[in-house]
Amino acid sequence: MKKTMLLVLLLFCGSMYCQKKKSTSKVAAASPVIAKSGNISAELVKSNFYLFTKNGAKKDTLLLKKFNAAGTPTDCKITPFTAKGIAMYLITWTEKSVSETKLKKEETTITESQIWNPATKTLLIGNTQTAVKIKETVFLDKLKNASETQERMRNSGFAFEFLTDGDFALKDKSSSTKYTYNAAISKYEAVKGNSAPAKKKK
Repeated sequence: MKKTMLLVLLLFCGSMYCQKKKSTSKVAAASPVIAKSGNISAELVKSNFYLFTKNGAKKDTLLLKKFNAAGTPTDCKITPFTAKGIAMYLITWTEKSVSETKLKKEETTITESQIWNPATKTLLIGNTQTAVKIKETVFLDKLKNASETQERMRNSGFAFEFLTDGDFALKDKSSSTKYTYNAAISKYEAVKGNSAPAKKKK
C-alpha cells in the first residue's frame, strides 16, 4: 500500500513539473515588446525587428530591420502623426556596441529614424546617425616607454530632427536641410531654398 501511494505521489509530482516546465518555455518563446503606442508595437522576433499594427481583426507587419545575433534595439519610441492629412508613424531607436583591445576602446551608438506610411506599408525616410567614442593609449616615443590616453569622438551621417506638421530636418556640422511631405507623389522632398548652414553652438 505504501509503495503504491509513493508511486502515485511521484507520478503526480512529475506531471506537475512537466506542466510547469512547458508553461515556462512558452513564456520564454514569446517575442519581447520593445515599444508600444496604442495599437502599435515594435517587437524583436528572433533577429527581425518588426512594427505591428492592429486594426480590428487585421494585423499589419512592417519589417524595420534585421539584426545579427548580438544586436538589440534600445530606447525605442513610436510617434504617430499626420502629414498633409496622411497618417504616419515615426519610429526611432538606438543600437550600442563596444569594441575593445589592450590599447583602444570604441563605444558605438547608432541612432535610427524611420518614417512609415502604414496604409501603403512604405518606408518614406530611413536615417542613420553614428557616433563613436574612442579612448586610445598612444605611445610618445619609439621605445614605448611613455604613453598618454587620448579621447575623441567620430560622427557620421545626419542628425534627424522631427518638426511640426510632419516635417523633419537633417543636420550635420555644416548644414541643415528641411523636408516636407508631398501628398501628390507620396514622398518627402527637400524644401527649396531652405538649406542653410548649421547654427554654431555657443
